[in-house]
Amino acid sequence: MSDAGATRHILLTGGSSGIGLEAAVLLLQAGHRLTLPCRNAAAATGLRQRLGGQLQTPVCDLADLSSLERCAESLLAAGEPIDTLVLNAGLQYSGGAEPRWSAQGFELTIAVNHLAHQALLQRLLPLLLRGTAPRLVVTASEVHDPSSAGGKVGPAAGLGDLAGLRQGPGAPMLDGSARFHAEKAYKDSKLCNLLMARELERRLREQGTPVPVLAWSPGLVIPRSDGGFFRYSRRQNPVAQALFALVARDLLRLTETPQRAGALLAGLATASEPAPIGFQYWSNRVLGPGRRRFEASEPSAEACSDQLARQLWDLSAQQLALAPEQGFAQQQAID
Repeated sequence: MSDAGATRHILLTGGSSGIGLEAAVLLLQAGHRLTLPCRNAAAATGLRQRLGGQLQTPVCDLADLSSLERCAESLLAAGEPIDTLVLNAGLQYSGGAEPRWSAQGFELTIAVNHLAHQALLQRLLPLLLRGTAPRLVVTASEVHDPSSAGGKVGPAAGLGDLAGLRQGPGAPMLDGSARFHAEKAYKDSKLCNLLMARELERRLREQGTPVPVLAWSPGLVIPRSDGGFFRYSRRQNPVAQALFALVARDLLRLTETPQRAGALLAGLATASEPAPIGFQYWSNRVLGPGRRRFEASEPSAEACSDQLARQLWDLSAQQLALAPEQGFAQQQAID
């Protein structure tokens, strides 16, 4: 995808570490205006000091819907259109034996990786639809697909009838299972990312305001320093994590670097408008040790289920105390 060249206002979650930080550096260097929500005021101050440039850092803790709502209301009040909305933040506490909980009592993986992003998307959609050549970019993962190399390891992603989401706070797994499994929770959240992206695109297209929606998988990204995406998982079993990183990254060379993945994300956020406009899934595929190809791909069969996408959207909105169509009909009011 080639760079469109025009300056854009880009809101990017997960911009304080990992892939998101690497993308933010490149986007600022290219002259784009960035809004990077941060978990707290200290993180926001540190990020501004580190990056400089045309940068806003509103406080937005994705593990607390109240914090997210305050951030969204502040952005809506300011009224600046968003040209590219990048939903990139994610966490995984690999090896965790017990679930952790968000401020509202949702399992933390699903709360941050999925529910917070749908809440932010619905609340900020009026600003996105007012942007110049607006687009949505969603960071997913190949592990959503049980037929992929990463998806085959351990329990497969699968949402069942969404019994856990119907239950709401206190449910350890989206599929209703009473037994928590950290790796499956992460895979399920990445499946949700794709379903949410496809459903958003469908709803916009059917109301006559089609927008490019680009979901993507960066591949297996393992940074050399602790923090960011791995800030939870490394605390579970640091020896196993270090051994895994050594084999996958340094011996087999199957991983992607945060720098290269960040460059891919920056490209998706700013490249010339994809044709045709609609939903696309891009995957950073492994061809062999140290060799990759970034290309448009097909997500898993479950990720292509229109019925499941619709159910996930509606049930998520219900748990978020949002109307399923909230955001879609509010553009005219802002205009």
